[in-house]
Order: sequence, then C-alpha cells, then structure tokens
Amino acid sequence: MNQQDQDTQLDTFPKLLASHVQQRPTRDAMREKALGIWQSWTWAEAAAEIRALACGLATLGLRRGDKLAIIGDNRPRLYWGMTAAQALGAIPVPLYQDAVADEMAYVLDNADVKIALVEDQEQVDKMLEVRERCPKIEHIVYDDDRGLRYYKHDFLHDFEKVQQAGVTYDHDHPDFYDQEVAAGSGEDVCIMLYTSGTTGNPKGVVLSNDNVIVTARNGILREGLTADEEVLAYLPMAWVGDNLFSYAQSYVAGFCVSCPEDATTVANDLREIGPTYYFAPPRIYENMLTQVMIRMEDAAEIKRKMFHYFMEHARKVGVKILNKQSVSLMDSLLYKLGNALVYGPLKDVLGLRRTRLAYTAGEAIGPEIFDFYRSLGINIKQLYGQTECMVFICVQPDGEVYADTVGTPAIDVEIKIDDNGEIMYRSPGVFLEYYKNPESTHSTKTVDGWVHTGDAGFFDDDNGHLKIIDRAKDVGKLNDGTLFAPKYIENKLKFFSFVKEAVIFGNDRDHSTAFINIDLDAVGNWAERRGLAYTGYIDLAGQDDVYHLIKDCVDKVNQDLSHDAKLGNSQIHRFLVLHKELDADDGELTRTRKVRRGFVGDRYDILVDALYSDRNQCHVETEVTFEDGRTGMLAADIKIWNAHVYPVKSQQRDAAA
Repeated sequence: MNQQDQDTQLDTFPKLLASHVQQRPTRDAMREKALGIWQSWTWAEAAAEIRALACGLATLGLRRGDKLAIIGDNRPRLYWGMTAAQALGAIPVPLYQDAVADEMAYVLDNADVKIALVEDQEQVDKMLEVRERCPKIEHIVYDDDRGLRYYKHDFLHDFEKVQQAGVTYDHDHPDFYDQEVAAGSGEDVCIMLYTSGTTGNPKGVVLSNDNVIVTARNGILREGLTADEEVLAYLPMAWVGDNLFSYAQSYVAGFCVSCPEDATTVANDLREIGPTYYFAPPRIYENMLTQVMIRMEDAAEIKRKMFHYFMEHARKVGVKILNKQSVSLMDSLLYKLGNALVYGPLKDVLGLRRTRLAYTAGEAIGPEIFDFYRSLGINIKQLYGQTECMVFICVQPDGEVYADTVGTPAIDVEIKIDDNGEIMYRSPGVFLEYYKNPESTHSTKTVDGWVHTGDAGFFDDDNGHLKIIDRAKDVGKLNDGTLFAPKYIENKLKFFSFVKEAVIFGNDRDHSTAFINIDLDAVGNWAERRGLAYTGYIDLAGQDDVYHLIKDCVDKVNQDLSHDAKLGNSQIHRFLVLHKELDADDGELTRTRKVRRGFVGDRYDILVDALYSDRNQCHVETEVTFEDGRTGMLAADIKIWNAHVYPVKSQQRDAAA
C-alpha cells in the first residue's frame, strides 16, 4: 500500500491512534507533570485508556452525533476524552476553562451538549450552576476528585469509575469499540470549536475529520515535522491552535505532547521539556523578552555589557546565519563565541534551545521582538489562519521570513483579494458550517467554497507575501479621507514592552486617539529602578513619569506613521492611560485576549468624548469583576495628554517642491 492510500484509510483520529499502536507502541504519546514528576503514557497505554473511556462513555449513553463538552487545563485525560468521543462518532466541544459560568451556559446550550468531561471541582461547580439552563446535559464526568467527596449527585461520575465500567462493557461486548471506530469516516464531524465572540455570541465551527487531518498533514509536509518532535501543550484546549499543534499533528506525525503541571509552572516545564516545535501568540514572546530585559537591568555591570555587546552582534548577523546566508569568518566566529556565552544560556532560560520551528499568530509581532528571537538562531515564523479552516491559510517559508508579512499560501490553499480589499480563501480545511446558524454560514462561505475572512490585506509586489492591514469592518476613514486602520496602529503601540494593550479611535473623526494599558511588570520594574513609589496599577498608571514614558512610545509610532503616505494623517493626537487592565471577565477582551473595541468604546464613552474635547482630565467610575466573582467599583481621575504629531512624508515633499 502506498503512502497516499494509507493516508486515505487513516481518516479519523481513532484510526490514526490504532496505526501508532502498531508502528510505535512503546514510544511516549503523552506526558503530564504532577507533583513535580513527569508521568508518561506510551501509544499503547494511551490507546488502552481511550478504549476504556469510550466504552465507559457509551454506558452513560454517548452515541454517534452526541456532543461531549471538554473543560479544563491541558490534561491527558481530557485529550483522551476527545479521541474517545470520536471513536464513538460523538463530537467533542472544548470550552475555555477560564470562562465564567454564564459564558459556558451559552455554548453548552447552543451545542446541545449531552455529557461534560471536566477537570476538577471548579469546573464541576460551574456545571452545577448552569445545569438548569442546560437541561440536555445528562452526565458530568470529572478527572480530579479533590474537594468532591461530599458531592452527591447521580449524574456526577468519577473518571476512573467511568473507565472501570468501560472495561467491563468492553469485556462483555468485545467487538463494540472496533466496530464503532471502523464506522467512522473522514466526512464525519470531528470537532466543534467556538469562535471567540469578538463582536457577538460565539459561533460553533463544525469541522470534519478531513478538514482537520488533511490540514494537519499538509502542515507537517510543509515543515518536515517527524515523530521525534517534542511539544508542550499549554494553550487553551478550546482554541483551534492547540487542537492543531497539540492534538491533530501529534496524531498524524506520532510525536509526544507534554502537559504542564499548571499555569504557574509553564516556564519551568518549558525548560525541562525543551520543545522542538513551539507555538505562542505575540504577547507570550513579548512577555518572555520583557522578563529577560528586566533581569538584565538588574544584573552586574559586566554581564549587562557582555549581553548588550553580543546581542548587538546577533542583530547584525544572526538572522543571516539562520537563513544560511554568507557572513565573514570573523562575524561567524564572534557569533559562535556569543552563542557559548550569551545566546545558548539565554535560549536555555527561555526553554527554546532545541526549538527548530516556532510559530506566532493571532496578532502582528513587533519587528524588534521578531528579530530578537531569530537573531538567537530560533526559527520563529508568522502564520495566518482562522478557526474556520483549522488554522492554516498562510505560512512564511524558510528563508523568506519578514516581520511585516504572514507568508505565502499553505499547501492546497487558494487566496484571492476581493474587490473591497477583503482576503478570501479556499482550502481542504474549510469548515462545514456554523452550528445551527445557516445565515452566518451562507454569509461567510460561498457555494463554491470561498471563505470571507473579514480581514483586509494585499499581496506584497516585492515578495508575493500576504500583508494584513486590519479587520475589513474596522478599516474606515478619518474626516479628511485618510485610511483609518486601528489594529495596525494598535499593534505598533504593542511593539513596546511598556504597552500591554491599546485601543484606537478615529473613524469618522478629525484625528486618531488612544486608550493605553501599561504592562505592570515592565513599567513597574522601570519605576522601581528609578525610585518611583506606587501602590498598585491605578497609582502607577496615573503618574506623570509614566505618562512621559508612554508619550515617548506614542510619539515614536506617530513618527513611523508619518513616513506612510496612506496612513500618515492617522497619527495619534491625544491619549490616556486607563485606570484598569482590560479584562475578559469584564467583557473587554475575548477569551483569546482580543480587544472588543466596540464594547470598550461604548463602556468608556465618557473617556472617548473627553479625548475629542479640550479637557486634560476626566473622572470615571467603572464596575469590575474580581477573581472570586464579586463585583466592585473603581473610580479614578484620568489624565489626557497630547502627543507629538509629525508632518507626513508626502506633505514634506510637497513643501520642499
């Protein structure tokens, strides 16, 4: 049987699992760190766990077409739950584990979830809170039993007891599991992933086995991934990227996936695992770099000087060496010395010494940050994707990595730019439908398979790479007709380590203005080194010294914009530093940390109005949600400062003429 025929037969995840049991039964499939110790499961052991769980879920009534909610941190048992559901022809529906109960209630009800597989007491409590609103939920299965000893509900089940019931059922019905797996096909629904709900209620994206597996396989072919990769699964299981990198590609290629102990140990666990294949959104790369720079500022003078000297050399030749371009013998030797003294130890600290491929996506990453990692020899690349096509639309090819593009079309992906500048694509990964939402399905996907991304962009004439400007619906105009692309400007502001979030306003206005969220760690360290006292975020955000710091960032963005003839007039005229961090629990961010710009503008309309007045201060009171669910009020007098606006390049030429 040739490879193509074999790939065609391995068209579901349970079939892929069975193939790995035959090919590599004793190779590690998953790891999990518990109480400081890594525990491993081979492919054969994982298959036995999944078989028992699938049969156990069958005893609870899970059938073909039913929905199984998956809620919790990255845990082997939760990943096994996905495969177990797929073995029965049921459909896993991962939810964001940090979502509040009300948010979960909408997805659970909309998805018609029958059984929920959850991690621990926290998630059980959420399920109990919403169960009356989600009457279709018949059973709740929990992984971690801590705190649940006195929970007495007939519909509440311990994971291990479900597996024990499954073992018994499997013994009595030995052909059941294999027959269910054999009945599955590539055309069947594989998973349902909900969008982040930036502009409204989340939509259930229905993806087939073919959508997921073919896309995963094409990504593996493009990058040359093998069964020897190491991956750390730490991003939300409800996010499409985790389903691709930590689940689908692992099952297709056969590599091992490791789950961290908890969110607080990810950095240490990353160093211990040393992944060869890594994904992180720009904010994580920015945070890692911020921590490095904070530590270097606190280091001894000789270490600081050595660090800055070799990093300057890395910026000069590191990217060329990574791209296998020629450099002088002296530069090559100096880079090797820098690798021994600085770059290697730094990559060890970051946990990226063995990383041969790293991706970032979701937002634009700052050129300085991008070049920093690549200059160290880390092959970090940008990709462009959506839930609606199982991630891959564009990927940057090796040797053609630019900070301001998202690469060329992925394998079997077609891209075109609509007349209004919107990016459209067609690929094997294109979703089947939005669940119970035919209107949105028809408005997003054409009858011949083209998908409207909602993003505006164009192909660069110089290199043929795709460039993203903004969300098409967010691209507007100032009153003078200047193109207004808020996300483009926001990303430029977030290139600075002191800026955590930015929200730009200006459509149908005379000029642009900005809300800024400072990064408490970066600005806090900066303040401490200068002897500036502060009591917390609100106090720090309101200090004049911090405003001067942020004004310098805004001014640099304006200066950069002034060189763009199309966007030059959209420079930021006035800005303020918000008194609180934008928070998903307050509805200001999605669970994937995307700013809900419209919601923020409406919530703080008094501040927006103040930005477009001649006022230099505005009092605001805001209701906030604390981690324990309580609510309270924050009040502050927020300062409003003017930024420096530069002459636009085209205007400078006109004046000279």
